Amino acid sequence: MTEVLIAGGGTVGLSAAVFLAHHGVRVHLVERQDGPQVHPRATGVGMRTVELLREVGLDRAVDEVAIDMTAGSLGKITAETLAAAALPSLPEGPTRAQTMAAMTYTPNMLRGTCPQNRLDSVLLPAARERGAIVEYGAELVSFEQDADGVTAVLSDGRTIRAGYLVAADGVRSRVRSALGIAASGPGNLGEPMTNTLFHADLSELTGGRGFISCNTTHPRAQGMLMTIDGAKEWAFLTGGDREPTPEMIRTALGAPDLEIEILSTLRWRMRGLVADRFADGRVFLVGDAAHVVPPLGAFGMNTGIADAHNLAWKLALVLRGEAGPALLDTYEAERRPVALLTLEQAVLRLADPSLHWEHGPAQVEARARAGVINAPVVNLGYRYSSAAVIDPRPELPSTEDVALDLDGSPGSRVPHVWISEGVSTLDLIASRFTVLTTPEGAAWLDAAARLDLAAHIVDLPEIPRGGALLVRPDGFVAWRAEAGATDRLEPVLARLLGRTGEDVL
Repeated sequence: MTEVLIAGGGTVGLSAAVFLAHHGVRVHLVERQDGPQVHPRATGVGMRTVELLREVGLDRAVDEVAIDMTAGSLGKITAETLAAAALPSLPEGPTRAQTMAAMTYTPNMLRGTCPQNRLDSVLLPAARERGAIVEYGAELVSFEQDADGVTAVLSDGRTIRAGYLVAADGVRSRVRSALGIAASGPGNLGEPMTNTLFHADLSELTGGRGFISCNTTHPRAQGMLMTIDGAKEWAFLTGGDREPTPEMIRTALGAPDLEIEILSTLRWRMRGLVADRFADGRVFLVGDAAHVVPPLGAFGMNTGIADAHNLAWKLALVLRGEAGPALLDTYEAERRPVALLTLEQAVLRLADPSLHWEHGPAQVEARARAGVINAPVVNLGYRYSSAAVIDPRPELPSTEDVALDLDGSPGSRVPHVWISEGVSTLDLIASRFTVLTTPEGAAWLDAAARLDLAAHIVDLPEIPRGGALLVRPDGFVAWRAEAGATDRLEPVLARLLGRTGEDVL
């Protein structure tokens, strides 16, 4: 029997398939479209997503298909036309090496933006190589769940029996609708938009300079030009009912004679919604089925991928009988507050996008006045408070400096420190419960061995001397223990896994 059926084969669905298969779960994914999406909807892969790709050994493969911006990117720019921006004459942006030197809180980053279709080109074969069944042209049309599993009917009449169903079927989720789960939030934000994918050689206009996007202010061609492959593939986003023509795109570029080929168009509208529930029995919502976030900040896709990662290890442990079903209740308890925070932060940025893109003391003060949290904190600094964390500390020490938020507190992502060349503390976790202790904590190694847990000695100031951090398979701190508490490790682990009640402590 299939252990987990995934409805929806977009980026989040494929990510869920990869993460579940990585944990040894038998996965079957069905997607109604005939093949992988060609028209990318997002291009920003966040730092937490890169960490998750690193965990499953895909960070290098995704880096290879990302747009090479190692020489520096101009980021987001504004001009009447792309030609008027005079890219070849602008000062260079920070190089990848310079950016990584400032990002001491995460082990690596991609060399540039990575459109969804390129990311999917890595995720799809990775899922299949790990044993997942991925079917296109097959849609889930109905399902029923009982105490032992879920029975799903596909568009071709087949019936699939699975232990659990993961809905990654997008904004208009059929699964969410069937469950009667409502979504709350501001709803529609702004007018309908058109995303036009086109081919054109812009080398003379860019001079080889990389950028993420360019807001064009020309009265006949207002919109946003987005980098897709950095050479000949681009997207132009416009508002209103008028569909962009090659002439409008040439006007936005400031190149009236340029040859342009329009490949496809997508109509969409910014929305802000979060499902009132992320789970119903054996069915779980992830990605756009659970939350729809405005694109400013590139939080939406990355939040969805983190949903899939959070759920995958929990499902795997329950399916293997190593955890009780109560562990699955922590999925909604942890991920829904993150979705609400992400939506709030994306909406706040709509009023003043410079609060997201610009840096400096003035912007720090402006963000504080507006209640805007710095992007790295939104991406990486969030904390969990659930039954899968002992004595959580959900409050954030800083809304600006994510390094201050990654302080070893229960519920936060374990601090990143280089243990040896190319090996991070995050790498030590390796998708399993792990004990990290200081050089004075040899007793923790013995305690961990008795429970068949991985354990490592690391010199982290966030660990009490002689104490330990019990880190979950997703890299979040589940328990911070003082010296002499090794006898509590077994009952703490049982509680975290939903195998017993709080009285064991």
